[in-house]
Amino acid sequence: MTRPLARLAAPLIAVALLASACSSDGSSAGDGSSTGSTGSATPASNLAGQVASADLYAGAPQDFQVGIFASDDQGVKLVSFGSVDLTFSYLGADGSGAPQAGVPGGTFPAAFLPAPGTGVGMDTGAPTLTTPAEARGVYVNQDVAFEEPGVYETQISADIEGIGSQTLTASFQVLADPALPAPGDRALKTENHVIGDTGVKPVSIDSQAQDGSPIPDPELHRETIAGAIAAARPALVLFATPVYCQSLQCGPSLDAMQAIAADHPGQAEFIHIEIWKDHQNSVINQAAADWLLRNDDLTEPWLYLIGADGTIVDRWGPLFDPEEVGAALDDLPQG
Repeated sequence: MTRPLARLAAPLIAVALLASACSSDGSSAGDGSSTGSTGSATPASNLAGQVASADLYAGAPQDFQVGIFASDDQGVKLVSFGSVDLTFSYLGADGSGAPQAGVPGGTFPAAFLPAPGTGVGMDTGAPTLTTPAEARGVYVNQDVAFEEPGVYETQISADIEGIGSQTLTASFQVLADPALPAPGDRALKTENHVIGDTGVKPVSIDSQAQDGSPIPDPELHRETIAGAIAAARPALVLFATPVYCQSLQCGPSLDAMQAIAADHPGQAEFIHIEIWKDHQNSVINQAAADWLLRNDDLTEPWLYLIGADGTIVDRWGPLFDPEEVGAALDDLPQG
């Protein structure tokens, strides 16, 4: 059974980028008004930071991702490349400012992780303002662990070309337990839509199959999660809607998934699960609901690695490093 979705959450900066469409070639939709030059003199006061990670929880090291963006009379720009420093403070179970307990201590360096296919040949080695069409991505540290659930704040320190040293803050929630399937959990034995399913429209299998167009990546739509688990086969599963993406990362993530599959033939089942069954009527696919829909919110994209024994080995969202994912695949024991 599928169900309507009240709200599709954008975990990064899509709220500020509503004029930019998610595409796999790095282009942006609209009238072009957001294509200012790299390194333009955006006032520092226009900068803001936002935590990109979703479903953070206490007790385990996780990828912690943040984005930095700015808006001026030339449109929205992102801070890309180089690295930033992160420090953390705990604001209490309800954000009211309880004593400093459970805070990851010290300074955490976070390196820029570009969306696949963006920023090629542009890396200056330092945080730099870019347009969404030029580069987009997040800064990530892979080993942040929070001891206590509650509300936290991160302080983001960056030396941005043309602007100078800046300090930004962003608050975020840490849960006692993950709301979504997480590493160590048994994977849900999902019967996701595949090519050939009776009564299922191609656009419900991949939103790129618009107006009678064929599914462009059929190799990612031939197996179910349940089938991979039954066959004791590892699976790499991407939940993403390349046409209707709100986080600006789905198309590039799908491109990266295809590249990983091409570089690791036969090592796993590679599965793409479309979010929307019927976008016009806000109905999502049951597979996406089972894995990602909680309290009428759904964030995307998410990438899951499932071992041959059916246990979730790792997960990434909203962005992932294809080399890291490929290495994780290489480390998997084969069933």
